[in-house]
Amino acid sequence: MISQAYQNRYEQLLTHDVYSLNNTEKQRALLPVIQALHQHHKLHSQAYSRLVKPQDDTPASIEDMPYVAVRLFKQFTLGSIPEEEIFRVLQSSGTTGQTPAKVILDKATSAQQSKVLVKIMQNVIGKQRLPMLIIDAPSVLKNKALSARAAGIQGMAFFGRQTVYALNDDMSLNMDAIEAFEKNYADQPVLVFGFTFMVWAYFLEALQARKKTLSLPHGVLIHSGGWKKLADKQVDNMTFKQTVTSLTAIQRVHNFYGMAEQVGSVFVECEQGHLHVPVMAELIVRDPYSLKVCANAEKGLIQVISSIPTSYPGFSLLTEDLGRVLGQDDCPCGRLGKYFEVLGRLPKTEVRGCSDTQVSP
Repeated sequence: MISQAYQNRYEQLLTHDVYSLNNTEKQRALLPVIQALHQHHKLHSQAYSRLVKPQDDTPASIEDMPYVAVRLFKQFTLGSIPEEEIFRVLQSSGTTGQTPAKVILDKATSAQQSKVLVKIMQNVIGKQRLPMLIIDAPSVLKNKALSARAAGIQGMAFFGRQTVYALNDDMSLNMDAIEAFEKNYADQPVLVFGFTFMVWAYFLEALQARKKTLSLPHGVLIHSGGWKKLADKQVDNMTFKQTVTSLTAIQRVHNFYGMAEQVGSVFVECEQGHLHVPVMAELIVRDPYSLKVCANAEKGLIQVISSIPTSYPGFSLLTEDLGRVLGQDDCPCGRLGKYFEVLGRLPKTEVRGCSDTQVSP
């Protein structure tokens, strides 16, 4: 059972606007929450208590907080709740044949994930539910075991209304549906959502092949995942955005960075092209060899810290992603907190993709 100390501090943390605290204020608000999570998982997860050192009893700073290698979720089932409290198991596998990661969720953690996702996304999208165009086929939701595509669609569907799917089941464009959506909503704000590679391969390239363009000048596109495949096509973030604008007239395009092992704590791209860390999370970059904290602009392994997970010890994770912190509290967009960029995967690690994620009830 989660402590009342954590619950009180966590609820206080969520009273702040998503990007409203400078570094000093944020450390003061976030550190007690993370310390309480550390103590909670030491008490309720035998695996976590064995992983941490005795001297890690109460880390004095977030940078001193122990971390779990994200790969361990592929090798072990790490939970902090009794089996009868399991509400859902989130599974994220890598390439075919690899052992999937298992993330144990109870109802409280699942609800917190949704609540935080809403707070973060509303900062970009706004609170009004918008007509929504999903760059996928409706059949993706039919399987009992939900893929990451389906889980992502369901999560983002909260922000939409009068939803239209842009693709047929064979991944071809449903031009009738797309053109009807354009006709109905060309003069008002709309939300477009899809996974990055699918938006490029099945929507943008398909529009180009048909010599079609759309006019959705008041729209916003939210997308994530699949950059490895686009890098192979020599498509970078700027090329992606320019192509979106030229084919759809959408100028507001926001990528976000996140992972199955820390659902809810997403890092959304601002208007300057920077990924931002919200108040309920933290991001640290570490040298791949010494694991010391890197200075700003130095390339290293990304460590992600979240205030959300209570049902499994995934609040402090060392990923296999490379990145660098670009700055803190001084992004031209006006949002406070760290901002960063992701530079790819650590060499010789399997490539994971959102399309490989599954949720089992």
